[in-house]
Amino acid sequence: MKKLHEIASLIRSKNAGPFMVTMDILFPDHETYEQVLASGALEPARIAALYGRDESEVQRYVLPLANAVKFSMPRRAPSGDFLDEDLYGCQQHRPLILLDVDL
Repeated sequence: MKKLHEIASLIRSKNAGPFMVTMDILFPDHETYEQVLASGALEPARIAALYGRDESEVQRYVLPLANAVKFSMPRRAPSGDFLDEDLYGCQQHRPLILLDVDL
């Protein structure tokens, strides 16, 4: 068992407009990318549970040419709103860093 940050080359989050946030996970090579996908660690249901969201809110994009996986979901509050805790969405990837991956 490894943590995702021990496997991925890059894990980041950012706004995808004022109402959505996106998380990018890039892997060092295609073999690692395929192994992590096959492990089931990056299934939308697991990411939804990690973020306390409904699975229907989580969109997953697999990008094999980039050895990357991207997740997008609605922000809890619009960017810049009074209730917004992360204006740029750049701190939303933290739960992913500690995600367990069974390789």
